[in-house]
Amino acid sequence: MAEGRTLSETLGLVRVVSTDAEGRASLEYEAKREQCHSGGVVQGGFITGWIDAAMAYAVIARNGAGTVPMTLEIKVSFFAPTRPGRVFAEAWVERHGKRTCYYEGHLKDADGTILAKATSTILLAEAGRVLAASKAATES
Repeated sequence: MAEGRTLSETLGLVRVVSTDAEGRASLEYEAKREQCHSGGVVQGGFITGWIDAAMAYAVIARNGAGTVPMTLEIKVSFFAPTRPGRVFAEAWVERHGKRTCYYEGHLKDADGTILAKATSTILLAEAGRVLAASKAATES
């Protein structure tokens, strides 16, 4: 990652299209040639990251900025090659508990074709505790 760039910039986030308090989010990304492997196909880790980020936005929209979504498990199925250009990652809550929740999401191209789908198990962590643990880990 280039120094001074945020994760969102590195992933190619164009804009947050929408979020809502019911636990939904839609994000627009620019898939770049630099994110592709052979054949001009975007590497699966970027696709996973885009959907995972949409899930995080959906979690925060539902639970507030004081919540950090910690992905415990994520499963992605790839249906079609993702090529350079605009793509949209959308996510929604499937089931919500006190500390653990289940989200789903997909990645679509500009024409609305679903390129990949994902499911995730997410732990809801309190932001203050996460920041304190991060600070303690990096100060050693």
